[in-house]
Amino acid sequence: MKRVPIGVEDFKELISNNYYVDKSELIKDIINEKVVLYTRPRRFGKTLNMSMLYYFFSIKQKDNAHLFKGLKIEKDIEAKKHQNKYPTIFITLKDMKRNNFDDQTEKFAALISDIVDKNVELLKSPFLNERQKNLLCQYLNTTSSLSNLQDALLNISICLQKHYHNKVVILIDEYDVPLQEAYINNYYEEMIDFLKNVFSAALKTNDVLQKGVLTGCLRIAKESIFTGLNNFSTCSILDEISDNRFGFTNDEIVDILNYYHLEQYQNEFKRWYDGYLFGKTEIYNPWSTLLYVNKLIKTSSVTGELF
Repeated sequence: MKRVPIGVEDFKELISNNYYVDKSELIKDIINEKVVLYTRPRRFGKTLNMSMLYYFFSIKQKDNAHLFKGLKIEKDIEAKKHQNKYPTIFITLKDMKRNNFDDQTEKFAALISDIVDKNVELLKSPFLNERQKNLLCQYLNTTSSLSNLQDALLNISICLQKHYHNKVVILIDEYDVPLQEAYINNYYEEMIDFLKNVFSAALKTNDVLQKGVLTGCLRIAKESIFTGLNNFSTCSILDEISDNRFGFTNDEIVDILNYYHLEQYQNEFKRWYDGYLFGKTEIYNPWSTLLYVNKLIKTSSVTGELF
């Protein structure tokens, strides 16, 4: 029997060792978009879904194509044409929680350094000129200017496209976390200007962009952080599109309970955790439900009621 996936955010780790609720059809939704923002509450699997997208689109993850065997997306012939085809940048901003602007940009520089480190082959690429390699070295060593740092995702994607001869997918997880922290600590205007330039360069003026996907809890609209972004769409909890791609549906909860022989708790789960409506779909909070499933399994194992 597979383990209950509590707190697992890496798609490969989860699907290899844990029970997985198949959300792979999100990939089909992404293919129909150019740049899209998904806003969902916390603990609804945003990072896990972004990790899934990385393993599907990334040209470096061809050896992990088997992870999608048996999933719904495997039956989509059009989607499979995009599998492991693109150089892919995956960055999560969920740890950008510093209490001043300088520390926040220092953290962002570290995240950019990690991206270059994961694509270190670019530093010796015959398709890049010396200026580009020097810029990548600055990113790697966290010595670039603030101005260059704002263009980092754009510049790295250009280098990836030159090296791999294909357009780039950019995945930005929890984009709004640094803005929330900046608001709390009174440097919001500086942070909004910085990220506006980051997103504009990476997602608006980027000719090598294949797809851009962002997730967050909030849609930051007042400051027009995404102003002028071509082919940009937002999918919130009010939209029917992708309404069942984050969180668990009632049918998925039934499947989980059946798998762990907890069928008698179905009404209890519905009474306690069926508290969300995304589009027109009733959704359960996955974090809360899995914690309770895990608790029931442990309790039942001790008492011998089920196992």
